[in-house]
Amino acid sequence: MARLRNLARMAGSTAVAAAAVLVLTGAPNRAADHLDPPTRTDPSVDPTVDLPGDIADVFAWHGPGTVRLAVTFGGPNNPNAPAFYDRDVLYKLFISTAPPDDTPEITIRVQFGQGTRPNEHGVRFQGIPGVTGTIEGPVETTLEKDGVRARAGLHDDPFFFDSRGLRESRTTGQIRFNNTRDFFAAQNDTAFVIEVPRERLGNGTIKLWSTTQRFGGQL
Repeated sequence: MARLRNLARMAGSTAVAAAAVLVLTGAPNRAADHLDPPTRTDPSVDPTVDLPGDIADVFAWHGPGTVRLAVTFGGPNNPNAPAFYDRDVLYKLFISTAPPDDTPEITIRVQFGQGTRPNEHGVRFQGIPGVTGTIEGPVETTLEKDGVRARAGLHDDPFFFDSRGLRESRTTGQIRFNNTRDFFAAQNDTAFVIEVPRERLGNGTIKLWSTTQRFGGQL
């Protein structure tokens, strides 16, 4: 198991509170995904883009007795590019299990840390329902504790979209989408995935959103 170093370091003020990816009903909420907001991810606006703090998507699906939650970030990126394990970014996954929809009953915190050897990184999950303490260990490894499985690492971007079809539809005024064209194909995201027993998230509908915060000053 990778030893984590400086994982919980919170020196300095919060420099960036990245926009959230929301799956909510009710009041309007600010949201962003994939290279948003431009003030932090567009090199023409700021040459020091903050890809580790840029949320791509939030996913949730269920299997027999479990719910799987995933947050992707830092993409889409070249398949030869490394993953982003930035110790100065705090990822939060919020889960609302009761009204109001934008007030979380559960907050899961995820951070990365540098290991003791070159190119060695670890991850820490905090606040997972039913888990005593934290789940932590090396990235690119499925970690298990108290009936929960968690993993962080590099993944093929699961989102699907025909960006060429969007451009052609705007230009021609006709729907030109083609389900064989995927802008996100063969591109990667960094992601963390959590599988938790369904009963730990209540018996009703759940709502999810995620945020990032950068500590220790701007890039």
